[in-house]
Amino acid sequence: MSSVTSLEKAAQRSRHLLTLVTIALIGCLGGCEYESNDASRPSASSPVTEARTASPLTESRDTRTLPPLPKSGDIDAGTYLVPVAGYGEPFEITVPDGWFALDGDSLIKDDPDHPAEWAVFLTLWPADYVSMDACNWMGALADVGPSAEAFVDAMAAQSSTASTPPAKIMVGDYSGFEFDHSVDGSVDINACDGGKLCIHSGSRYTCSRWYLTQNEHETYRVVDLKGQRAVVAVAHIDESINPELIREARAVFDSIVFASYK
Repeated sequence: MSSVTSLEKAAQRSRHLLTLVTIALIGCLGGCEYESNDASRPSASSPVTEARTASPLTESRDTRTLPPLPKSGDIDAGTYLVPVAGYGEPFEITVPDGWFALDGDSLIKDDPDHPAEWAVFLTLWPADYVSMDACNWMGALADVGPSAEAFVDAMAAQSSTASTPPAKIMVGDYSGFEFDHSVDGSVDINACDGGKLCIHSGSRYTCSRWYLTQNEHETYRVVDLKGQRAVVAVAHIDESINPELIREARAVFDSIVFASYK
């Protein structure tokens, strides 16, 4: 009969435990990997996709430490607050160097290699009225009410332009919609009222946002702030703009966060 020393028994137990730990670890890694891959796939039962934000907020965020966005002029790099008409809470936006504020409702940046004055820009102004026909818009600006859905529907139904199907999104704490908007290629803009395509306005009688060329392109986010609509958009004048500048404009757009601080 062979005998096993205490040292040999301890070594056998160590090898046995090491095998079990290895098996458990492999099982955990396999499960974690499966869970991670599965989580990256959108759920078929939920159409909501999360909009990217540059700096997600926490509940302890104190907006009193953030300055308001300058009304006009060059902007220092940083995070600013922007008020929303009719709603108590502002939203945050983070801007790098080289951007310019205009009238408190637009952010612009030029491409030194492009002749257009506004190469890329963000619009932050109210959009209370949408033109039923962007080309024949005079006298045809319709009040679409305060809801996010009504604005999206009006933009999709607008003649002389085209919208992509809206995607449901979350921007900070609030839900909304995102879609792209551009010119219908068959439109002769020179023959339109005022020589421009009027997209929407803060007034029934004048135009606030218009296109002057066939190649303008916008991405809209329309946010439902407890029944009050906020509209923000990022645009570039045409596809010849420096791609790095277009990506930078998109990053500024993605930095916008609507949050509840109460």
